[in-house]
Amino acid sequence: YAPFSDFVAHYGCTREQLHFSLEAIKEMTKRFSAAFSIRFFINAFPQETLATLLTWANDSNYHVRRLCSEGSRPKLPWAQKIHIAAEDAVPILHRLFADKTRFVTRSVANHLNDIAKIHPELVLTTLKQWQSSGQQTEAEMNFMTKHSLRTLVKMGQPEALRMLGFGNSTNLNLSAVQFDTRVKVGDALSFSFELSSTETKTAVVDYILYFQNKQGVMTSKKVFKLQTLTLHPEAPQTLSKRHVFRPNMTTRQLYAGTHQIDIQVNGAVLASFQFELEV
Repeated sequence: YAPFSDFVAHYGCTREQLHFSLEAIKEMTKRFSAAFSIRFFINAFPQETLATLLTWANDSNYHVRRLCSEGSRPKLPWAQKIHIAAEDAVPILHRLFADKTRFVTRSVANHLNDIAKIHPELVLTTLKQWQSSGQQTEAEMNFMTKHSLRTLVKMGQPEALRMLGFGNSTNLNLSAVQFDTRVKVGDALSFSFELSSTETKTAVVDYILYFQNKQGVMTSKKVFKLQTLTLHPEAPQTLSKRHVFRPNMTTRQLYAGTHQIDIQVNGAVLASFQFELEV
């Protein structure tokens, strides 16, 4: 069914065929997601298409309801960019967040995570509003909150960390850092450290890897999840990781030279080290 919805997007995205084409998309998405195709209509006829999606958000078919969120995501992977503001689709999410189907609520959370990269305050405000409404179960609301805030947690955004029950980095101590000083592409970099706290505290631990570019400058970085754990006084924990530098990645070209890792705990960088990558 993917070719059919693609056909409608390419040949039916006209003023004369708008109603008929949207109804066709609605039927096709019940059989195979039309999230890519609906974006043609959002760009060409934003007002009419968003109004239609707002109505579809109450549809009895969960595939149709999911399309309303998934198709209007600001950063839907592999899809064409849509030219509406991130907040324009939020009224649709307001109708979907209390959905009883995980297929739908996961899309809503992914949509909010997209918005977090553009307008983090809107995401935090929206989640607080949904939490206080009591319209979604506590377990599902907790899932959606965690899934929606994953980018902001990687960024160390304080309010996002508080919403998930993480405190700040006060009374945390990171020590005994050990790491490989050299690693070849195709091999793994090993590193470890000890984390302790003078009070009982939940900690989310990430590491930030800074990459060299072709000119030998560390201009890009990526945050990786490491572990979430509860620390108790007088009970330090040792954490370790092996990071594989895979050759021939489709998403990044690796270059030889100095690279850096920051260890981030509850949004604060507590330790850094550098190593040499050999190609």
